[in-house]
Amino acid sequence: MRAASTYAALVGWLYQDAGDLGTAGFWRGVTQEIAVRSRDPHLIGYSLVNQAQVRTDLGDGHGVIDLCEAALDDADRLFPKVRIMAMQQQAPGASLTGDRDAVDRLIDTAGGLLPRVDDDLPWGNACRRTPGYLEVQRATCYGRLGLGREADRLWSQVLAAVPSTARRDRGVYLARHATAAAVSRDPDHAVEIAREAATIAVETRSVRMLRELGALERAMRPWHDAPVGRDLAEVLGPVNEGS
Repeated sequence: MRAASTYAALVGWLYQDAGDLGTAGFWRGVTQEIAVRSRDPHLIGYSLVNQAQVRTDLGDGHGVIDLCEAALDDADRLFPKVRIMAMQQQAPGASLTGDRDAVDRLIDTAGGLLPRVDDDLPWGNACRRTPGYLEVQRATCYGRLGLGREADRLWSQVLAAVPSTARRDRGVYLARHATAAAVSRDPDHAVEIAREAATIAVETRSVRMLRELGALERAMRPWHDAPVGRDLAEVLGPVNEGS
């Protein structure tokens, strides 16, 4: 059952990364069906977090919160890793509803569980191998909440620890960092950060990255007719030509 659910979840993630949320939702549903039939509480929690990821991309904050709270209903039975996954996914749901206090509480609580992760589950191991795993979520949430300066500082810390080999993740984080700089009304800084993100986007053609660069363009609209706005258009030109 675990192998089948892992495969279905991976397929769902690939469709989600490509921006096909309808097909992603179908495969997330397959993951959940397998999990429920298995009666494995860890697998059921994992499947609910998978569903919450799709709801996050759809902008449905309350749906994210409901799914993650359902995953945590019997938290004492769950491995720490599953609880961390649910809380770090609930945080974006809280950010979508404008609740900064909940964002910080969820991420701080999840951080306290990190030293206790010692299971052999084949999925959800990003918390062990991804630098700044939880701070990535906090920075993303701060950006969504319009806390540009706080997000800018966090992204600088996170990106310092992300290896250059993690190209897709680095590109997404850079695009979010640039957007945070724009939100904090530092457009020149935003364009400078966007240069590396645009180079990675051209190389990888990651739909997720292109989506984040689209958010940057929207955040930079106040400077559309200014020299810095034209600089951004030049930086993103090769990206938009291939879209």
